[in-house]
Amino acid sequence: MKITGNTAKFKIDTINLQHYKTTALNIFQSIQDFSSTKKTILTLGTFDGVHIGHKKILEKLIQNTENNKYESLVLTFFPHPRMVLQNQSDIKLLNTISEKIDLLEKTGIENLVIHPFDESFSRITAEDFVREILVDQFHIHKIIIGHDHRFGRNRTANIDDLIRFGKQFGFEVEQISAQEIDAISVSSTKIRKALSQGNMALANQYLGYNYFLTGIVVEGKRLGRTIGFPTANLKINEDYKLIPINGVYVVKSTIDQKTIFGIMNIGYNPTVGGEHLSIEIHYLDFDTELYGQQLTVSILHYLRPEQKFDSIESLKTQIEKDRNNAIAYLKKH
Repeated sequence: MKITGNTAKFKIDTINLQHYKTTALNIFQSIQDFSSTKKTILTLGTFDGVHIGHKKILEKLIQNTENNKYESLVLTFFPHPRMVLQNQSDIKLLNTISEKIDLLEKTGIENLVIHPFDESFSRITAEDFVREILVDQFHIHKIIIGHDHRFGRNRTANIDDLIRFGKQFGFEVEQISAQEIDAISVSSTKIRKALSQGNMALANQYLGYNYFLTGIVVEGKRLGRTIGFPTANLKINEDYKLIPINGVYVVKSTIDQKTIFGIMNIGYNPTVGGEHLSIEIHYLDFDTELYGQQLTVSILHYLRPEQKFDSIESLKTQIEKDRNNAIAYLKKH
């Protein structure tokens, strides 16, 4: 069996491995690239959002390494399998690849394999997957997996099959019970729904951190500056990144090692006849040029939906209200 992966039809953000060389996380861009002198404790999945449910599994992974006797290993895929198997190229993800790497690194895992997912890979039988990937390539000692995990061609194999393979090939299987998952009651799908409704409190609760956008500051129409509210226009290169519902939000960024709060508008600027979706941040008590810089914008709270105003003056009045409402929210929280 040849393990393949072809993602040519999807736009993938480039992973600058040089950036991660000083970290404790070893990153491999295919299954074949992985090597280790130790046996591994492994889990696998898409881990979109790296939310509190994922972290429960990852904590178990690290606990099972038995003080470095084994190595922790996460196997994930890109594109998302649903993009390939269900032709859902329009599916929006909670994290870009780079964001997912940063979040997974913070959990303390040692190894991350990001394997290109394609139709050829999806046709690998469950037994070949176990024997040639888990056993021969990853030298697995134990796999930690959710109770409802399915794998192999047409996702026909389940946890019972995995336990049987474990006995056959000599590795352990630890199942995350339905009760443990239900106790958290969280999923990437629920988080996407919360973001589509502007329910930042619920989304951030499920994530265990504030949902964030990462992009480059580009030049806009400079309208904000002319009415006294200069903005940073954020361009996100990854078109699969989920953008929350249009509207105005309270946000924060770390700029020059300082936490700067602001208000962000996501929308089409209907008051001035905008035709393209834009993401604009007006930072409070901050007026430094940010063109060309990469910014991470953490979203704290949804203030209101996008509106069209009768005049620029009405828009200016509303932005002042938004600014005051944001300050009131920040003082309270």
